[in-house]
Amino acid sequence: MKQRWKDFDFTLIITPLILTAFGVVMIYSASMVVAVIKYDVPSNYFMLKQLQWFLIGLVPFAIMSFFNYKHLQKLMKVIVLGVILLLVAVLVFGEDVNNSQSWLKIGPFQFQPSEFAKLGIILYLASVYSKKQDYISDFSKAVLPPLIMTGIILGLIFLQPDIGTGAIIFMIACSVIFSSGIRMKHLSILIATGVIFMGLAATQMVTKERIARFTGAYMPFETPQTDGYHLIQSYVAIGTGGLAGEGLGQGVQKLGYLQEPHTDFIMAVIAEELGFIGVAIVIGLLAIIVLRGIYISRLCDDSFGSLVAIGISSWIGIQTFINLGAISGILPITGVPLPFISSGGSSLLTLMIAMGILNNIAKKVRAKEVLVSKDHEKPFDDPRVFNKEVVKRRRSLHQ
Repeated sequence: MKQRWKDFDFTLIITPLILTAFGVVMIYSASMVVAVIKYDVPSNYFMLKQLQWFLIGLVPFAIMSFFNYKHLQKLMKVIVLGVILLLVAVLVFGEDVNNSQSWLKIGPFQFQPSEFAKLGIILYLASVYSKKQDYISDFSKAVLPPLIMTGIILGLIFLQPDIGTGAIIFMIACSVIFSSGIRMKHLSILIATGVIFMGLAATQMVTKERIARFTGAYMPFETPQTDGYHLIQSYVAIGTGGLAGEGLGQGVQKLGYLQEPHTDFIMAVIAEELGFIGVAIVIGLLAIIVLRGIYISRLCDDSFGSLVAIGISSWIGIQTFINLGAISGILPITGVPLPFISSGGSSLLTLMIAMGILNNIAKKVRAKEVLVSKDHEKPFDDPRVFNKEVVKRRRSLHQ
């Protein structure tokens, strides 16, 4: 039992828990006024909801940390079918929020199936491409078939329509496919086809509101009272914070100036109240998770586990970049939450499940690392040396 606990990667356990706990605090600070004035609910409403999802998420986080990730391949048909059924259900029975029918309500719970689709597509592509490693260079036989299912999932999300989530899933899929070992020529074809498809889909979904998001992002001061208003308020919040911020709870922009300060613009609130130092700490903790996940994927000698680790790391990195890009004017505002920090039960629950899976992969890697290096003074720091030693040890065991 003692050795089992030693096998855990505590960096990947403690870091997301710290980020989520910090997110709960910041959600209360960002939403306490908006909750009362805009939504007519108690000031701690959004904080308590996020805390509730945090506690619920700890259960699958713990379970998936102990559950052997390789068994997920046996459940792949159920996972993919479940994701598709949820995405179809939201188109039929979903609720329209901000001109997008992306929410599904079951009893007292309301969630976004598209958040679960992010993890589902990672597991699906990792499972399929890990089984096709022997002939991964064969485009028609190995690369193309899984893309049909990916296209179906993306199509269902674009129909909601949810362009932001669809773009994230597309980029996650690209990162997993690229890491699977396919030829660069094939990858270039896929990216070009995907961009053309997304461009054609976007032209069919052009509305005044979506055009306003682009003009508001790249020409905010030309329409300071309309399209550019929210980004300008974000600039004010970021600029006001300076190095150390105005102090926790002392921000002004959350008092009705920032749109959805507890979700899309929560980093602007952090910048105003905790300054550059607070922003740097949050980005640093998110970077630790991403880089640690990539490191684990390099150490993992199982192609399925390696691709899952890459997919989860890419997901968190891509989503963080899009959220930060929106509040800084680099990208249009798309309503993408900041991982672990922004208010949102569906996002947090899915991330907790994903972190449990990543922890299990890290646990298996750590256990093998200790086994291989038991005759050495310390575990291997170089993953290439470690992988060579794993192969050597396996050969000796077979002999």
